[in-house]
Amino acid sequence: MTTDATGPAADGSVAHPRFAQALRDLGLEQLIGEVRRFPDATRTAAEAAAAVGCDLSQICKSLIFAADGVPVLVLMDGASRVDLDAVRRELGAKKVTRAKADAVREATGYAIGGVPPFGHRTSGTRVLADRSLLEHDLVWAAAGTPYTVFPMDPETLVAHAGGTLVDVRERTV
Repeated sequence: MTTDATGPAADGSVAHPRFAQALRDLGLEQLIGEVRRFPDATRTAAEAAAAVGCDLSQICKSLIFAADGVPVLVLMDGASRVDLDAVRRELGAKKVTRAKADAVREATGYAIGGVPPFGHRTSGTRVLADRSLLEHDLVWAAAGTPYTVFPMDPETLVAHAGGTLVDVRERTV
């Protein structure tokens, strides 16, 4: 079973095969049919919100950072930026930086712009979820490719991602 930017997998699914398997493993196979594929990329939160027709804050970004060299996943609403100092304090790390593209792919198995909140290649990655996600009844997240997204209520999404609810959103003055 394969999928790419040009069309669905042999089973009709448009989700990345690893992500579709993660949904099955989590007992969420009904979501496979809710994955939406768009002809234009949904790599950024703005692109995804425009494609779906939702508010920017209803997009759940899955961002990989390196905390003292160890990958950490931060789930953030699409309208906000991550406060790296808040992440550093939350983790008790000395240094937090945005992970490079190769480190993201190595840790998750997905390319930047298509990283889902769960279903990663490696397990055990620490997950922080900003509380701003809970301001919505439904959020949209990447389904493993830069062209696919899926809907889920944020509490369930955070739970399946193994996330810890935190406040790591950049505050505007």
